[in-house]
Amino acid sequence: MLKTLRVITIAAAMGVLLSGCSSIEKNSNTPEGAFAIAEEFDQGERYEEAIRRYTEVKNKFPYSNFATKAELAIADVYYKQESYAEAQVAYQMFKELHPTAPNSDYVQFRIGMSYFNQLPSSIDRDLTQANDAILNLSELIKKYPNSQHVAEAKEKRTAAIKMLAEKEEYIADFYFKRKIFDSALGRYEGLYNNYRSLGFDAKALSRAAICAQKIGDSPKAKKYTEVLAREFPGSSELKAAQKEIE
Repeated sequence: MLKTLRVITIAAAMGVLLSGCSSIEKNSNTPEGAFAIAEEFDQGERYEEAIRRYTEVKNKFPYSNFATKAELAIADVYYKQESYAEAQVAYQMFKELHPTAPNSDYVQFRIGMSYFNQLPSSIDRDLTQANDAILNLSELIKKYPNSQHVAEAKEKRTAAIKMLAEKEEYIADFYFKRKIFDSALGRYEGLYNNYRSLGFDAKALSRAAICAQKIGDSPKAKKYTEVLAREFPGSSELKAAQKEIE
């Protein structure tokens, strides 16, 4: 009896499997079916196979709307894989080919996020892509102010700007500690002028005043001290600057 049940179960399973295979073969000859198959691999986190299948949809049915859907799906798969460089290229290509797509705000957001997610964890490394992230997230905020992605875009843009500010502070401090005051002055001025209201203003003004005094530029030292006194009265940064200048 048990042997009979096993045979029936195996036969049933094989029937389902064979049915599934024939279904796949049949469906892969239509854009809808081919896309659905690719989605199954995507949802099953078989990402390499999903990309291959989505690419087949593009190549076999180039004039179908599923080809366009497949292009975006490929970018999304790269993003899920955390292959952000590849995702950025794929989203950018989609944007160029379909500038008026209904989900253009989403594509623009993902371009910015693809750059953002490539940023290093340490500020002493190359932060070139921070500018690309800021540029693309800013484009989303400006062009699609009502997009559901604007709030996160603003948050990530601020984070990218702050990383650049921290890099500027890091370089300025490097020169300051080594008493290369002319180079430090330029960096602290840049920190104050380019990255306002991010928490660096008082230190930047104070150190700029001190550096200016050290290189003999008393008028500039006085100017920065006056701004510091006006914006941060009673602060420790003001006291440090006044101590050096007096």
